[in-house]
Amino acid sequence: MKTQRLGAWIAIILGASYFVIPLIGTIEFSLRMRRGEYSLDAYESVFSDAQFHQTFGYSMLMALLTIIFGMLLVVPTAYWVRLRLPQMRPVVEFITLLPLVIPAIVIVFGYLRMYNSSSYLPLTGSTTGTNALLVFSYITLSLPYMYRAVDTAMRAIDVRTLTEAAESLGARWTTIMFRCIFPNVMSGVLSGAFITLAIVMGEFTFAALLNRPAFGPYLQLVGANKAYEPSALAVIAFSITWLSMGLLNLVSRFGKARPAKA
Repeated sequence: MKTQRLGAWIAIILGASYFVIPLIGTIEFSLRMRRGEYSLDAYESVFSDAQFHQTFGYSMLMALLTIIFGMLLVVPTAYWVRLRLPQMRPVVEFITLLPLVIPAIVIVFGYLRMYNSSSYLPLTGSTTGTNALLVFSYITLSLPYMYRAVDTAMRAIDVRTLTEAAESLGARWTTIMFRCIFPNVMSGVLSGAFITLAIVMGEFTFAALLNRPAFGPYLQLVGANKAYEPSALAVIAFSITWLSMGLLNLVSRFGKARPAKA
């Protein structure tokens, strides 16, 4: 028994070291911009860069739009499949898993082929259209995580009873969706939202090939031209990811303790 427990602790320590040691090295290197002493010069250089603010703000806006439109797509779909079309659930789950199987570069080249300036829907012919195409790309990329989170939250409530109770009171479909279903699956929506935020902030392929000023290409550009700032940016990006994971954990606990609303 003691041998098994010792082996488990050794495995945990080795696994933690695999992630923690490189992180410590990255943090330590990001503080060495000033010769002979530790300083926050690399972080000051990053935060004073106008391009950092532009790309970070742009990616945050894209993440917000992705979350909103992804939520409006996924929640009604999961609700309708669970309530009216349970036989279609395997098909819908298969479709939502496709972005995990198809490489992002294949998807974006397909978009460029379908929506270029000479097509019937020339989204890449304008800045607004390209931004919309990037949001659609991010929705596709985050679809597996958003759908799974919402579907899991929907399993915890009695969708049919809530719907029948609302219909007996004369509620319309929009009222049922936004006043009955959405509040009860909000923990799943927020879980998917935090995962989507982490994905969008670090995504490179879609933004680079669509030539959008996003945070992912900016990370690559700084990494190719500077020494200490890339380490500072890596720490910042890592902090955003872990903040999202921490909020996800809090939301999951809140969702378990929260009773369903009738």
